[in-house]
Amino acid sequence: MIARYGVQLEKGAFEKRTADFLWMMIFGAISLLALSAIPFLDIYFLGVPMVSMLLYVWSREYPNSQISMYGLVQLRSFYLPWAMLGLDVIFGSEILPGLLGILVGHTYYFLSVLHPLATGKNYLKTPMRTLRSDPRPPTPDQAPSEEGATDSVNRSNLEDTLCCKPAMPIWEMQCRMKQGTSMGQPGRY
Repeated sequence: MIARYGVQLEKGAFEKRTADFLWMMIFGAISLLALSAIPFLDIYFLGVPMVSMLLYVWSREYPNSQISMYGLVQLRSFYLPWAMLGLDVIFGSEILPGLLGILVGHTYYFLSVLHPLATGKNYLKTPMRTLRSDPRPPTPDQAPSEEGATDSVNRSNLEDTLCCKPAMPIWEMQCRMKQGTSMGQPGRY
């Protein structure tokens, strides 16, 4: 599951945003560690919740993809985390790890996508330190200017790149609506 959905997220919605993908995984790991510290939850292995979180975020980024479960049932990917949770319960696994992964995935998606679109405030922005740790060389629009040539990344260009260059059509539409343009026509939605 990680190989399929994680790679698809990296090559699709998080394309050219490796630091954001890393930040999503760090947020998920820290959140799951915090939840596992609650005594009555009794969760010691966090692999299943982490996969559920990744699957939930993928299902929100690609809500209309058709998924075939074991070649028997076709469903939209929007419902995939819940279907997988149901299958885990049918096959005898506990429900709590999958539910915690879905909870953390929803928290991430809400704080990084839905809330910023509604209010303009991003409380889960990728830290600059994580952005600087990206091993790829900066693109020409992120290269430092000659008068202030340093190793730091031009923050305004980087924010523009991360905010309004997503791979998903829904993101593109929402960014254009935020900017007041649609298909090159200023002021029209």
